[in-house]
Amino acid sequence: MSELNTLFREKIGIPKNKKITFTTLNTILEKTATTFPFENLSIIANKTQGVTKKNLINKLLVRNEGGLCFELNPLLYFFLIDNGFNATLVRGEVYNDEKQDWYQLGRTHVAILLHHEEQTYLLDTGFGGNLPLKPVPLNGDTITSRNGEFRIKRQQTEYGNNVLQLKIKYKHTDWQMGYTFDSNHPVANVMELNELQEIIIQDERSPFNKSPMITKLTSKGNVTLTSNSFTQWIHGKVKKEKIDEARFKQLVHQYFGLQVL
Repeated sequence: MSELNTLFREKIGIPKNKKITFTTLNTILEKTATTFPFENLSIIANKTQGVTKKNLINKLLVRNEGGLCFELNPLLYFFLIDNGFNATLVRGEVYNDEKQDWYQLGRTHVAILLHHEEQTYLLDTGFGGNLPLKPVPLNGDTITSRNGEFRIKRQQTEYGNNVLQLKIKYKHTDWQMGYTFDSNHPVANVMELNELQEIIIQDERSPFNKSPMITKLTSKGNVTLTSNSFTQWIHGKVKKEKIDEARFKQLVHQYFGLQVL
C-alpha cells in the first residue's frame, strides 16, 4: 500500500484492510468533507509550494493542513487511483452569485470525474460548504445527501459543457449555479495546476488572496471562520460571532486543528 493510501486512510478513519468500492464512496466523501478544512492560510501567509503529489502528501497528510480545490481534489484523486478507480481531474469555472456571472478567472476550479460501469460521476471535496456528499452522475439525475440536492445539467458555456447545480439544505429553495466544467478536457498532469494556483494567488479578482477564510462541514452543518467573524450552522440555525485576532487564533485551532502560519 502506498504512503498516500496509508496516510489518507489514517486521516479520515478508514481501516487499512478495508476494500474501497463504489458503494463505499459515500462514506469516503462524508469523512473527507468533515476532516479536511477548505482554507487559504498558506496563500495569505505567502507560504505556498508547487502542486505535486509529494507536496500534497506533506501539506494535507503530514502537516495536517487544509487547502483549496486544487489541493483537496487532487489528493482524493490520487487516493481513488491507488484503490483501483478510473478517475480523472477536470477544470471548471465557479459561478459568482453576486455578479450573476462566471468569475472569469480561467477555469480555476478543480474537480474529479469518476467512470464506473458505463456511467460518469462528478466527485468534489474542494467546494467549500457546497460539497455533494455522494457521486453526482452526469446523466442529469438528482442526488440527495444530508446537506442538500445536487445535479449536473448538460449545458455548453464559455468554460465547459456541464454545470453543477445545487440546493443546499436550509439555504436554498431553488436550484443555484455552482460551477461549469469541461468533461472533454481532463487535466493531463497535476503540474498543470500550478498555473491555476498562480492565478488564485496573483489575480486581483481572486476571492482567496485577500484575507483568511476557513470552512468545513460538520455532522450538524458547517463552520466558517474569517479574520473578523465565526459562523456556525447547526441543524439549520445560524450563530455568528464577531471576533478579533486573538479569538481567530483560538478558533482556528479549536475547530479546525490548524495553526496560523
